[in-house]
Amino acid sequence: MSHPEFRNVAIVAHVDHGKTTLVNAMLEQSGVFSDHGEVTDRVMDSGDLEREKGITILAKNTAIRRAGQGKDGNDLIINVIDTPGHADFGGEVERALSMVDGVVLLVDASEGPLPQTRFVLGKALAAKMPVIILVNKTDRPDARIDEVVSDSQDLLLELAAGLEDPEAAEAAESLLDLPVLYASGREGKASTENPGNGNAPEAENLQALFDVIYEVLPEPSAEIDAPLQAHVTNLDSSSFLGRIGLVRIHAGALHKGQQVAWIHYDDEGNQHTKTVKIAELLRTVGVSRQPTDEVIAGDIAAISGIDEIMIGDTLADPENPVALPRITVDEPAISMTIGVNTSPLAGRGGGDKLTARVLKARLDNELIGNVSLRVLPTERPDTWEVQGRGEMALSILVETMRREGFELTVGKPQVVTQTIDGTVHEPFEHMIIDVPGEHQGAVTQLMAARKGQMTSMDTGAGEWVRMEFDVPARGLIGFRTTFMTETRGTGIANSYAIELRPWAGEIKGRSSGSLIADRSGQITQYALQQLADRGSFFVEPGTEAYEGMVVGANNRDEDMDINITKEKKLTNMRAASADTTVTLAKAHTLSLDEAMEFCGQDECVEVTPDILRVRKLNLNATERARARSREKQLNK
Repeated sequence: MSHPEFRNVAIVAHVDHGKTTLVNAMLEQSGVFSDHGEVTDRVMDSGDLEREKGITILAKNTAIRRAGQGKDGNDLIINVIDTPGHADFGGEVERALSMVDGVVLLVDASEGPLPQTRFVLGKALAAKMPVIILVNKTDRPDARIDEVVSDSQDLLLELAAGLEDPEAAEAAESLLDLPVLYASGREGKASTENPGNGNAPEAENLQALFDVIYEVLPEPSAEIDAPLQAHVTNLDSSSFLGRIGLVRIHAGALHKGQQVAWIHYDDEGNQHTKTVKIAELLRTVGVSRQPTDEVIAGDIAAISGIDEIMIGDTLADPENPVALPRITVDEPAISMTIGVNTSPLAGRGGGDKLTARVLKARLDNELIGNVSLRVLPTERPDTWEVQGRGEMALSILVETMRREGFELTVGKPQVVTQTIDGTVHEPFEHMIIDVPGEHQGAVTQLMAARKGQMTSMDTGAGEWVRMEFDVPARGLIGFRTTFMTETRGTGIANSYAIELRPWAGEIKGRSSGSLIADRSGQITQYALQQLADRGSFFVEPGTEAYEGMVVGANNRDEDMDINITKEKKLTNMRAASADTTVTLAKAHTLSLDEAMEFCGQDECVEVTPDILRVRKLNLNATERARARSREKQLNK
């Protein structure tokens, strides 16, 4: 019996360089979409948030079958993993790399390799994987193809030089001999000829990409006749099958109904082995899963029947149960508290999931598939500390829960520190900023205030300046909004984690204080008009407010309690409509990201399906004043 050949590949790139669009074209040209079916744009980004934000959050896999394109006319099956480009979702990236034997590095023909490309590429090179450079969007009018190829190869060499393993460094340097691909994912075309040369023949489809993947990437090192070894690399669930484990089969074969040894780990990391039955076996065909009776070594499949299966577990032959290495991810860098909604308006924000029990069950469920997340108890029984790789990863979790009907209290993001040799260390990031020259001074001051140390500065084309900084990760909490304001929306900033360094000292928070409602009631237009010179507001007239709710940003660097519900006193001399011609500045409605950035150390964000509010942790003004006095006494 002839078996198909396999190639397992991850497509990695910076955010918005077009990898999901390219995968769409690969699927379309392989006949995955029926002739009469609707072709969904960016079909791999299946979540609402992924489509809205234009980013990939979860690593997903698809199988592309190329009939007769393997050896001796066998079918070729390319298992493609579409990975996140954002470093905050590094847990997804590391898991994806454990499933594949090579990487296609996709770079924009104009922007070139950007900082977060480095994160994924470094992981691939450390694993001694072949990397194929694919320059995408070559049809852009501002494409600079030759420079981008040169920059990408320079990045490969730079990362190779930094590898501790000499064999991995040598393997990385040999990648420069691999062919470079030139493509337009939107047009569904790829070639090994540089279209910028002028005399290169125009590509008709993506066949060149399929050919290079087949010729360059190694066939999975898998023995079909050996004892079973399969690695659990991802988890999913269905209402019909329950928990589903996505597995890469390294040796042997899996059959439906088969008895296998399940090697798993407890919370202390101790290994346990148990015999279980494969209830259902599914193969990926295109973007869907279909039942099958057998999946052989080299392929990726989905199984059900093991209710407590976890990422990193091994399925093995019961007669010869040998575990594969566990999947490891980098340590969390950012944390925040997530608890039930404790505001006076709890239960009135459109949510139906309000209890601590339901919230804890949801966080535990998130841990099943998210290996880079940690959930720790706090002093309060209805609040937990959630640690993740970055601010975006945590805000995505909160936004997802909000859309599921949860009402939450979310604390300000904090940095996760470690004590090494008695000294507190914190995570640092390398930040690369591109701005017009006129904003150079403002950005330099902004980074200096956040303890950023400039490592290099270059003047590029068109009066643009590229500056690079090493900065504490906590200095980047709330950075983006201020940065975009300072550069009038023109600046581009990207960062990636580098290492732990000694605590950099105090970083001053936001420059504005909070305007805080000093009583509960309905916000009046009269009160907003009287207070208009105090700052900018987040609320409209008619909105319900409560004591301790932050209703705006103060112009001054201090908090101010205000009566936001004050009504105009009517007399015989003055009509109620006398001031109706006075116009108010439009309230700024905070997004979740903005609310988390604005939030002060003694504040939190009330998150509900219908509305977001910033509020004080302690709602009572008198008690807050006493707490400040006690703090001053302690600091003397």
